[in-house]
Amino acid sequence: MALTGLDIFKLTPKKNCKDCGFPTCLAFSMKVAGGGAEIGKCPHMAPEALEKLSEATAPIMKTITIGAGDAEVKLGGETVLFRHEKTFVNKNRFAVAFCDAMEDSAIDEKIAHIKEVNYIRIGEEMRAEFVKLKYNDNKDKYIALINKIKASGLKVAYILDCEDVDVMKEALELVKAEKPLVYGANKDNFAAMVELVKADNLVLGVKAESLEALYALVEEIHKLGYKNLVLHPVANTVKEAFENTVQVRRINIQGQDRTFGYPTMVFANKLANGDKYMEIALSTLFTMKYGAIIVLDDMDFVRALPLFGLRQNIFTDPQKPMRVEPGLYKLNGADESAPIICTVDFALTYFIVSGEVERSKVPVQMLIPDAGGYSVLTSWAAGKFTASSIAAFIKENGIEEKVKTRKLILPGKVAVLKGDLEENLPGWEIIVGTTEAMFIPKFLKELG
Repeated sequence: MALTGLDIFKLTPKKNCKDCGFPTCLAFSMKVAGGGAEIGKCPHMAPEALEKLSEATAPIMKTITIGAGDAEVKLGGETVLFRHEKTFVNKNRFAVAFCDAMEDSAIDEKIAHIKEVNYIRIGEEMRAEFVKLKYNDNKDKYIALINKIKASGLKVAYILDCEDVDVMKEALELVKAEKPLVYGANKDNFAAMVELVKADNLVLGVKAESLEALYALVEEIHKLGYKNLVLHPVANTVKEAFENTVQVRRINIQGQDRTFGYPTMVFANKLANGDKYMEIALSTLFTMKYGAIIVLDDMDFVRALPLFGLRQNIFTDPQKPMRVEPGLYKLNGADESAPIICTVDFALTYFIVSGEVERSKVPVQMLIPDAGGYSVLTSWAAGKFTASSIAAFIKENGIEEKVKTRKLILPGKVAVLKGDLEENLPGWEIIVGTTEAMFIPKFLKELG
């Protein structure tokens, strides 16, 4: 049962010193109970009380960190089953599968795809975050595979997939500094695997053939004092994989059971049996329900474009609209003399307008001022997209010095801004554009 604010208040030192940033210990306790503050913010808490409360007030699902430096990723930490209840916390990640049985040419091709599929969308880097390196039966080739991936310069975290403790120990020495996921703990080797990872507090991947067996195995690992895990309920069919993944999340979140309070792995590549389009379909399914790491056979643009777009939509806070970085964007090979079309920083509006501009093939510069992340009419009604704010953005960012044109095209739905803009931007020709994006190509071609 979750602790209430009064439960927490009973264990606080009740100094009312305000060192925690709250006016009273009771206010602090209520905030901690609601998830709005961390218990560690109280500097006067007794160590034993702090230890007790830290675990009791932590999210029911543990937050797991894998990788190091630029390749570090966080998984888990979820508190709800459905995005609309609150929000999802840490997005799922995609892993590309390699194994020691692969030819060098196949390895090189996958590495090339991972390097190629790396782009920015709405301020977020889109790339494969993991490589999963599977050991079959050739230790020398496995070690060579790890070294080859290391030498490739990929910005990825590692999943070492190996159930042989001796081979894992040797492989781990090559990438220990990269904080890999050590995957392969099962009912036969879990004690030795825990010994292998506990000194460096590495994440241990745990697998079992059924939910009951996985639950029992996690309990045994907890008895060894280890709680830095990723779970893999092994499944042979899509139906079984879906049921297992959903049940792990439900038992944790709804059942308030910390035994299953860890992120899960899903092997979409195995479930798809070599069909890359089925692999995409399954990956979209488990992006929504609830694979924290989804393993793919490869990461080319065919897979990447739908998966990254869906993931960004699912793991965006529904109360915070997705925004494009304000600035001046050149489309269709535009230079400083191309006309400027102005729209808002709401991501959906930007992509619709920019798509129609690109379809027109007319060189255009796109001006995106800070409009609060709202659509055109909403931002105008909220006072975020006004003649003064557009003019201020142009002046404060030195747009007049960066361009030779003085043609500025307004969205047709805010034609009312034309007069005020002409006063705020003397020397500029303010043109009222279309009311709907679909008419932009025809409008731009006739503009001349």
